[in-house]
Amino acid sequence: MLLKGGDKLESTELARKIVDLIIEKKGSDVTLLDIRPISMIADYFVICSGTSERQVQAIVEEVVDKIKAVDIRPLHVEGAPSSGWVLMDYGSVIVHIFAPAAREYYQLEKLWSKAKTVVRIQ
Repeated sequence: MLLKGGDKLESTELARKIVDLIIEKKGSDVTLLDIRPISMIADYFVICSGTSERQVQAIVEEVVDKIKAVDIRPLHVEGAPSSGWVLMDYGSVIVHIFAPAAREYYQLEKLWSKAKTVVRIQ
């Protein structure tokens, strides 16, 4: 990803920055999966939970605003806090923010169980 001035933000750095922003907003059960060896859709998945609709919205806003500050915008945002799930696609990094019930239902960690867990913060 190119930044202002032509600098490049590697997908690993972007993923870790997003994890840090989620932690700042008190996101819970944060998991960073390296999916490079098993998928071509992205390099990393960031998966986390918010305890309320309001917290999910706060996490989404924090990530979008702070990553936009380094001149990176999501390619696509899907879902809504009221649905219990929001996906933010940054190309090389895909962020999933869930309400706990939706996360339990979709079980992305099981679906992507062959991916390497880089970070797990509970």
